[in-house]
Amino acid sequence: MIKNITALLGVLAAVASLSLADSAPEASAQDTKKMVQNNFVETAQKGIKLSGYVDAGYSYNFTGQDNQSNVGARFGSDTAQRGDFNLYAVKIALEKALTSENKAQAGFRTDVMIGEDASYFVNRTAGQVTNTNNNSNTLFLEQAYVSIRAPVGNGWDFKVGKFVSILGYEVMERPANMNTTYGLLFNVMPLYYTGVLSSYKFDDYLDAKLGVVNGSNSDNNTTTNPNAGDGVALLAALNVTAPGGNANWSNNFQYSSGNDNNTSVSTTDTSMSTQSATATTLGNVSAYTLIYNTWGNWAPKFANDKLLFAFNALLGNTSGSSSTVGNINSTWYGAGAYAKYQFNDWFSLCSRGEYLGSNNSLATGNNGAASTPSSATRTYASGESNWEYTITAGFNVIDNLLIRAEYRLDWGSSIYNNANAATNSDGPAHYAGAEVVYSF
Repeated sequence: MIKNITALLGVLAAVASLSLADSAPEASAQDTKKMVQNNFVETAQKGIKLSGYVDAGYSYNFTGQDNQSNVGARFGSDTAQRGDFNLYAVKIALEKALTSENKAQAGFRTDVMIGEDASYFVNRTAGQVTNTNNNSNTLFLEQAYVSIRAPVGNGWDFKVGKFVSILGYEVMERPANMNTTYGLLFNVMPLYYTGVLSSYKFDDYLDAKLGVVNGSNSDNNTTTNPNAGDGVALLAALNVTAPGGNANWSNNFQYSSGNDNNTSVSTTDTSMSTQSATATTLGNVSAYTLIYNTWGNWAPKFANDKLLFAFNALLGNTSGSSSTVGNINSTWYGAGAYAKYQFNDWFSLCSRGEYLGSNNSLATGNNGAASTPSSATRTYASGESNWEYTITAGFNVIDNLLIRAEYRLDWGSSIYNNANAATNSDGPAHYAGAEVVYSF
């Protein structure tokens, strides 16, 4: 019934070592199953396992004097001004995983998350406003898919249903990331898809993925234009693992045939709709979205598995036309660097530095709204440039329990705003927080 639960040497240490052992480039390669190695409850039906965690903490943002202030560059539940106790998430995963045998077989996985983070995952737009109307009672279905293996070659695997994004170094499970708060690049990555994803491992060094889905952050079709027909998104990934197994490099692509549910600012429009005062809505949009993401890990052998370096980079573009503002073109790009040092079995330090920029343009006039067909074409451009640095201390003094303390600094283009202030601020914006996680 309950299998032997191994001692948790450290959630961060598990993420570092196991992400190298598994060459799968998708975000789920660093999920809770990997975070808590061999920690699970086996149900009465053999092979079906239950796992998860409870994640709570305290955060303090030194930004403003009222409850309408927030740091726009941060994830919604990381922006609370002054002091705030948080129930970040209660995560439960039920899974019957495929075995290592190369034979026809099937399984499933379902992940459910409840908490403040779930509130923002359900409503991505909320991450751009204050968190005063959000609470820990939201239920978020993170994944629910059937897994199938066809005995072709080395074994051809399929996921059918809802699954997490193949893009990005950080994942939705906070404890599986190096840092407590979500990074700048996480905020512009797709979260999940509904569709079909296939994966094939050529050998110990090379594996690939191909998928067809509805689009980013959508259970239905990819387009936000109700008159544009059925949308679709194509996914591709190629992961390379070093011969020594101590490094891997992942390249991930997404192409959406419609105006994708936006990954860079909100769930409804492209980032331009909130970047320009000239366009409060984009109306009906005919556009495509293209995203390229690359990330990698390296654990130098001379450091005896105590040191881990990682990087993450992103380039995205949405281009097309709008019924209200004419031609649109939005580009977002960024890069991040990560480092972790495991001093001993119970203490580690992690750091993260990131940059995120964007360029957005809108052209109105002859190609714009029908109400102004005779006006000359006008072009508006805007952009943002944001930075952040984070340092996190991790403590594993009790089995299955992780305690982390963190400091973060953000600065850049109008990252701090206050509903009662006439102007925004470029920072700096300081953050301090602590987190307690119990995993099972």
